[in-house]
Order: sequence, then C-alpha cells, then structure tokens
Amino acid sequence: MKVFDVVIVGGGAAGSTLGANLAREGLAVCILEREVEFTDRVRGEWLAPWGVAECKTLGIYDLLIAAGGHHVERSVTYDELMTPTEAEAAVLKLNTVHPLGARPLCLQHVVMQNTLLAHAIGCGVDVRRGVRDLIIRNGRHPSVSYTLNGDTYTTECRLIVGADGRSSTVRRQVNLVMEELPVDHLISGLLVENAYGWPAHLQAFGKSGNAMHLLFPQGDGRIRLYLEYGLNDRGRYSGGGGTRNFLEAFDAACLPNGRSVSEGTPVGPCKAHPSNDAILLQPFAGNTVLIGDAAGYTDPISGQGLSAAMRDVRTVRDILLAKTDWSPSLFLEYAVARNEYVRRIRCVTRFTTTMFARFDQSGFETRQRGMRRLAANPDLGALYLATLAGPDSLPQEVFTHEYFQQIFAP
Repeated sequence: MKVFDVVIVGGGAAGSTLGANLAREGLAVCILEREVEFTDRVRGEWLAPWGVAECKTLGIYDLLIAAGGHHVERSVTYDELMTPTEAEAAVLKLNTVHPLGARPLCLQHVVMQNTLLAHAIGCGVDVRRGVRDLIIRNGRHPSVSYTLNGDTYTTECRLIVGADGRSSTVRRQVNLVMEELPVDHLISGLLVENAYGWPAHLQAFGKSGNAMHLLFPQGDGRIRLYLEYGLNDRGRYSGGGGTRNFLEAFDAACLPNGRSVSEGTPVGPCKAHPSNDAILLQPFAGNTVLIGDAAGYTDPISGQGLSAAMRDVRTVRDILLAKTDWSPSLFLEYAVARNEYVRRIRCVTRFTTTMFARFDQSGFETRQRGMRRLAANPDLGALYLATLAGPDSLPQEVFTHEYFQQIFAP
C-alpha cells in the first residue's frame, strides 16, 4: 500500500494535465488508466481559442504545438442557404475573437493523450496503465483498489479525482447520478489525409441536405471531418458503405473544394456518437471530485468539451493549491462556477443545433428565419462567438431564452 495526495482515475488529456500541474507543485500524484494504449476517439480534436488560453495557463500549450498542434486562422460558414461567394464575404478571422489573440488548435486526440501522459510521467506522476476492477472507497480516508497484471493493489490518498469520461466508474461508485438529455441527432467523425485541395488554415461548417458538415484541418493535408445528422439516417454512415457515404456528403455545391475532401484517404475509423448533453449539478462527493466529461458533458456539436475540461483542470488545480484543508465543501465554489459556464455552453449548443441540425420542414423554416435575422443584424451572432471567446466572455443577456427568441422566434 502506497499513500498519495491525489489519485486520478483516467489518464486522458484532463487527468494527465491535472496530475502534471499538481506534481510540479510537490504533491504526490498517482494516475490509474484503464487503457494500455490509447485509440482514436473521433472526438476532442479542436480546442477553442479560450481553451488554448487555458492550455497556456496550465503549461501544456508548447507541448501540444511540438506534438503537431495546428492553428486554423479563418472560419467560413459554407451553407446551402447562401452562395460560396456570400459565405466567404463574411469570413471570420480567428485571431480577433479572443482578447489574447488565441486561435483554435487542432490535433489528433490520441497524440494529445500520449503527449500529456508522457509529460505527467516526466513531472513525477506515478502512472499505472491497464488497471481493472476498480473499487472506490470514499470518505475521510479515501482509497482506490484495483487489479493490475493479475495482482490486487490498494492505494490510499487524500483526494480522488474522477477523470474517466462519460461512463465514469468513479461517478457511479460515489453515487452521483448524471442526467442524460434525449438524443435526437448523431455525430460521426472521420480523419482523412491527402486532402491537399482544402486550405490548411480554414475551418468550415454549415448544412447541406440532411447533414451538417464540419471541417477542421490538422495540417499537411490532414482534416478531421464531422457530420451531424438525424436518427433516421443512422444507418447511412455505418456498415460497409458508411465511410464512402460519409465522404460523398462533403462533395456539396455549397462547399468549394469539397470534392478534394471527399477524395481524401480515410485514416482510422468512421465512428458515430450521440449528440446530446448530460447534466450533473454536483460534481463532487466526500473526498472525490469529477472533472471533464465525468462531471457531465456538453453536446459535441459546439466543440466545447475539450476546452471545458481544461477549465475544470485549472479550477480544481487552483483550489487544491490554495488550501491545505481539502474538506468536501472546498468544491462548492467549483460546482457553482462549472454549472454556470456549462449552462452558457448549452445555450450555444441550442443555437447551433437549431441553426444546423434540425432536419424536418419546421427546422428548415426556423433556420431560414435565423439566417435572415443574422444577416440583417450580425450582432445576434454573439452566441457563435461564445464558442470561440469562451462562455464567460459575453454579457449575461446573451445566454437567455429572450436572446434566442430574437434569432428564431416566428
């Protein structure tokens, strides 16, 4: 039995970053990771400018750049309701949206995970991979028991951190119940290479037919592609012809150079995930606290999950380093702050879903109204800017039902 200050369950991007930050300040940290080798998760490869700023504060930005992190400079909404020329006339220069000039950063998630876990090890974190049969004992003297290579171990600590994702074992064992909201559309992702016809520093999104397309270049002809689509199309992008159908969706009239994208070489799987939110109002219990998706997640349509996880890491890090008494009430402040910025992200998600991921006739009419009103009054686009500048960058009134109604109400 070995005693640590903090045991972190989950060695992904959030868990590794928190572990490294705490170890650098002299705390004894252990990370328990289920996977012996990380694989393509399809999600978590776009950091918003506000998330990039968080990475700089956490001391990992230079690591991500050295690992191949790629900045995009411009964003265009290529959509069936406008011509490509009209779309390009409203191009958004991404270095203007954050007060520090931060731009979005794209990097394959598995590369990010490997880089950050290696960094945690370099900072002195005790990392154990391939753990199974986790048992959490919460309370005044918390501990984690697990098996590794057929042997059973028990690790005592002052605090347990659950950074083990959407299906968190930690969350379940400390009896915190997450509410998953209904799923009415799906998101599929695919990484392609040899798509040199697409500008390397241009991200794009929009709707064409029965799908919303999103493109995030990673440099050197590599692009992470996403499609959002209705449940009735769930079989279209899976099975034997799923990858081909997925790529053909990018050969759209509203998407210049889309054919060069559709002819790219698939790298890795074409995976589908539910595009929905999950709410957890209290992300702590006893001497256990949750971060990232384990603490409740936002719909990936808005691309805020990785940035929000880094915000969680920075908040929990600062709380732990500011106090020597880690009583459970310490995380009330974290819960309140997290609930508010996640609520704001959900307002952004609702805006994006209403604008691009409603595929019936009513949805089409609603997005037509929204597009007309945004064209007449660009200031109404503040909800989109929040995805870039951050949920706390805009006034409270932007994140209200009344503001939403100004855009979409009949």
